[in-house]
Amino acid sequence: MPTTPNSAPRVLVTGASIAGPALAWGLARSGFDVVLLERSAEPRETGQNIDVRGLGREILVRMGVEETVLANLTGEEGTRFVDETGRAYAVFPKEEGQDGPTAEVEILRGRLAGILVDIVPAEVERRYGDFVTGVDQDATGIDVTFDSGAEERFDLLLVAEGRSSRTRRLLFSDETELRDFGVSITYGTLDRRPDDVDTWDWFTGTRGRVASVRPDNEGTIRASMSFESEPMGFEQLPVDAQLQLLRARYRGAGWQTERILDGFSARPDEFYTQRMEQVVMSTWSKGRVALVGDAAWGSGPTGMGTTLSLVGAHILAGELAATPDQPARAFSSYEQQMRRYADSAQGLPRGGAKVMHPSSAPGRAAVRTMHRVTASKPVRAFFQANLLTSEKHVPTLAEYPQLRA
Repeated sequence: MPTTPNSAPRVLVTGASIAGPALAWGLARSGFDVVLLERSAEPRETGQNIDVRGLGREILVRMGVEETVLANLTGEEGTRFVDETGRAYAVFPKEEGQDGPTAEVEILRGRLAGILVDIVPAEVERRYGDFVTGVDQDATGIDVTFDSGAEERFDLLLVAEGRSSRTRRLLFSDETELRDFGVSITYGTLDRRPDDVDTWDWFTGTRGRVASVRPDNEGTIRASMSFESEPMGFEQLPVDAQLQLLRARYRGAGWQTERILDGFSARPDEFYTQRMEQVVMSTWSKGRVALVGDAAWGSGPTGMGTTLSLVGAHILAGELAATPDQPARAFSSYEQQMRRYADSAQGLPRGGAKVMHPSSAPGRAAVRTMHRVTASKPVRAFFQANLLTSEKHVPTLAEYPQLRA
């Protein structure tokens, strides 16, 4: 399979957030010649709180980074649902051995990405500030064209980008459905105040408006605002225009919404918007190309994205290492192991997100009643065991010896 006789298979991995570095680490340890490509001009250190659950913890152990990750947690101590005055009316405490809305492992995306990039072997070539613009594959390899104008040949192309992956659009447009939930989410960073607490505080308003604040371990607060909306290109607008529309949308919403908006305006470089959507695909591979992570199964608001990325990257690297000359066989085995696991994390019904963004006072009252009931001790354990964040159809990990630090 190598592009030149007697050489290691040459692999291009695109995306250097979570799945990409994890995949590059495993492939390099298995003897592949790896190039790790990232569109950003430098390593990404930004991002909101993410969590690692269940089988994802085992991958951290296998990679030898669990202790480092645990030393970099955000310090979030649970989740509280609050009213306009900030009074908590439903609380989900962080509990040892239980992954509720707040998982045992909560970490900033940039921190985890940095930890993973740091352990990628030195022989892996890291490239920043470039991306794929063309792909032409044949029976023996793949010719890749880059935005920089360079053209190179690889044995495999592994796409570990985000939900809006450009490379996926080049190759899998007919196989991809973006399932939109009718909600936009904005994220940003605020200065921490003396009265801030170490819980994820969640406010449900009316007119389809929700907001939240949660701690980090950098002396600031991470905030989000989500609101019901039809696809209208909001996230493509300049930041100033987005903030102006947000202020109009959240006028009179109450709680800390004015503070959040002021904080977003004060740190525009850390502000961004996403549509709440899932990536649904009929296949994750085509010839010598495979997808992993959010590019393949972006799970949306389920809290399973990071875990799925770690597990998927581990299995894909392991299967390629087991059959380096038969990528189609490796891709098939990878998909067989991951398909039901990833699909189960996409169980949020299409109207579920809108229910959580009520348009009226009676709708908000119903949502708050649901919060109270599910947070009560008799119900909480059952609720947490059946959350979308709970793992289902968990694959049995093979023992890939080369993928243990």
